[in-house]
Amino acid sequence: MAEHPAYPVGLRLSGRRVVVLGGGQVAQRRLPALIAAGADITLVSPEATPSVEAMADAGEITWVRRPYQDGDLGDAWYALIATSDPAANTAASAEAERHRVWCVRSDDADQATAWTPATGHSEGVTVAVLTTDARGRDPRHTAAIRDAVVEGLRDGTLVAPHHRTRTPGVALVGGGPGDPDLITVRGRRLLAEADVVIADRLGPRDLLAELPPHVEVIDAAKIPYGRYMAQEAINNALIEHAKQGKSVVRLKGGDPYVFGRGMEEVQALAEAGIPCTVVPGISSSISVPSAAGIPVTHRGVAHEFTVVSGHVAPDDERSLADWPSLAKLTGTLVVLMGVDKIGKIAETLVAHGKSPQTPVALVQEGTTAAQRRVDATLATVAEVVRTEEVKPPAVIVIGEVVNVGPRPAA
Repeated sequence: MAEHPAYPVGLRLSGRRVVVLGGGQVAQRRLPALIAAGADITLVSPEATPSVEAMADAGEITWVRRPYQDGDLGDAWYALIATSDPAANTAASAEAERHRVWCVRSDDADQATAWTPATGHSEGVTVAVLTTDARGRDPRHTAAIRDAVVEGLRDGTLVAPHHRTRTPGVALVGGGPGDPDLITVRGRRLLAEADVVIADRLGPRDLLAELPPHVEVIDAAKIPYGRYMAQEAINNALIEHAKQGKSVVRLKGGDPYVFGRGMEEVQALAEAGIPCTVVPGISSSISVPSAAGIPVTHRGVAHEFTVVSGHVAPDDERSLADWPSLAKLTGTLVVLMGVDKIGKIAETLVAHGKSPQTPVALVQEGTTAAQRRVDATLATVAEVVRTEEVKPPAVIVIGEVVNVGPRPAA
């Protein structure tokens, strides 16, 4: 008999009985989607993985702790057969056929009445990929196609021009530490939808080259300030473009709320009655040390880490940091925006009890192609910064975690 392609369809399983046979890895992978679909799920299996057992303990599924028995598929709308017993799988498959229950088999797709597609999700859209016939079924191939489509939808590269969505108002997007691949999926999608992008110097600049030609890109450092302070001018630019009905993205480095003045912009937009979406970003305080092989915590070495701004010196009356207390901490100290003040910072920490031999690492241009790591101690860091010509942006890590990982290549 000639092979026919599978007929794609979406099953609405909310409140409907679904039976899963077997509590192993296949069930562990498939159950979350069935739970999300609202199905009334009965699991039949003498054993289950810890994750599956946790689903039963949470009341998300009903677990019948025994092997399959004839009649288990009664009143089911859908069945997933995934036991380690081929005879039980065959018997259950035959029962499903008798009762006209759509049935997926993990061990023998040819004997199933349904196939599970490779699925993915993006902003209210479900992508499901099936091969056209049983003989050519290759899960890796369908998964690769699924991944390509979902990634295109998420980053905005796969959007029909006449269906391009726009998010009204302003999106305050944390761009991450610098590598364009480290922006969040949501942040990248909002960039693809933008009419105007107002970008910080420390934002992931490579992403700007991907924007369509119609997008207006404004360098925040070059906004004419006139009678305004720099931040006021940026706030006014956001408000002005949003009031024109444009979709505006404020692209910031790292996370908008970690020394980024993001809340000031949110407050200004709120006062102007403009909706604002805040998209968190990966903070350089954690990601940059990680990229340089430094964990900010490590078992037996550091049970805490503290992030502090170094943009004003410890003896500056504007400083809000309690440097004497910071010197007494035994964990990791991460200093942002402190390259030109590191000499005074090191001197202050030592004066309040920190060992001069405490390791220090400076990671310049972290996560980018220009990344470099320079190591020192509190006693030597000021001189090392001068002789090695370390320039901002750089993240400074102070503490024993600097020496935990393999030493950087010379």
